[in-house]
Amino acid sequence: MDTNILKYMAFIKTVETGSFTKAALVLNYSQSGISRMINDLEEEWGIILLERSRAGVRLTSDGTKLLPHAKNICSAYNKMQSQIDDINGLQSGLIRIASLTSVATHWLPNIIKEFQKDYPNIDYELILGDYNEIAEWVADGLADCGFVRLPTLPELETIFLDQDKQMVVLPENHRLAKLDKIPVEALCDDPFMLLEKGAKAEITEIFEKRGLKPKIFFTTWDDYAIMSMVESGLGISVLPKLILRRVPYRIITRELDVPATRDLGLALRDKKTASLAVKHFLDYLKYR
Repeated sequence: MDTNILKYMAFIKTVETGSFTKAALVLNYSQSGISRMINDLEEEWGIILLERSRAGVRLTSDGTKLLPHAKNICSAYNKMQSQIDDINGLQSGLIRIASLTSVATHWLPNIIKEFQKDYPNIDYELILGDYNEIAEWVADGLADCGFVRLPTLPELETIFLDQDKQMVVLPENHRLAKLDKIPVEALCDDPFMLLEKGAKAEITEIFEKRGLKPKIFFTTWDDYAIMSMVESGLGISVLPKLILRRVPYRIITRELDVPATRDLGLALRDKKTASLAVKHFLDYLKYR
């Protein structure tokens, strides 16, 4: 990828995440590498783009003026790359995928494995994020497609893939483990580990509809951190069934006594204008 495009992407992602460290995680670069790219831009342009502080970074007035232009350049670059892929057929190409951790862990390996059998020269970029981040990355052109919870941003085209059940996660020998289905009210009796970042979690919406206030002990977007804490007896949680496949933790799962699911799908800006590689990639979603 062109060096300047990388710098613009580093600038955009640093603004979106609010820190060099988070931007580095998203773009798979070191924190120092992201910081250096921003510094290079500031030196080249002779202006300060970001104000740095212990709390993170924020745009300067000059940075605010230039951010939309950086986004437009990156979007145009991605469109050009898609056109190049179409011209070359599928002899080469790149698919930039934004994904939830659970999908990246349990669906994507099989999908990509089957796709590579027919198109071995396609490369991939994988960005992990939460529901809101993924939708915004696709809408902004930073990802070609993204696995999201439906419904998502109205301007995106979506393909429904599956309904993922929410499961109660308990330590071994927990008193609720003897039940086949767990009452929602019972989740308020123990310290609760909440899987949430950005958009509200499905279980949060259920609690609110019933006027319940769980004893939230820990909030994170790391599924495996929650499973480890539940295994250690620090509390209970509710996690999507998809992430609970082949887990190495000594935990027990049970269904809730109310309907609790999330609809998973793939989002794109526009199927008609998607690159040839992405269009063919859609045909392999069935291998999830």
